Amino acid sequence: MAVWTVYLVRCADDTLYCGITNDLPARLAAHEAGRGAKYTRGRGPLQLVASRRCRDKGVALRIEHAIKKLARRDKLALDARRLGAIARAAAAAKMRDTAPK
Repeated sequence: MAVWTVYLVRCADDTLYCGITNDLPARLAAHEAGRGAKYTRGRGPLQLVASRRCRDKGVALRIEHAIKKLARRDKLALDARRLGAIARAAAAAKMRDTAPK
């Protein structure tokens, strides 16, 4: 089973990009080389602001979505505790969505 990671990077133009991957070092290298997301091309160098490992892709996608909905100031304030709270909420939502009806 692959381990997924949600990550937030700051671009050289001070914008933020959030994504998911199952190989964070390779994904960051791809972004830096211009082979990552179209948004990050030409915006390097990138600085990793935050990351969180997830047990599956679905939870990673939910966390990514939650982070993308945050205001910029809240994204910049993400630390291990806040990211953990978002992850717990995403996991709980997945459990509710997949529970038998």
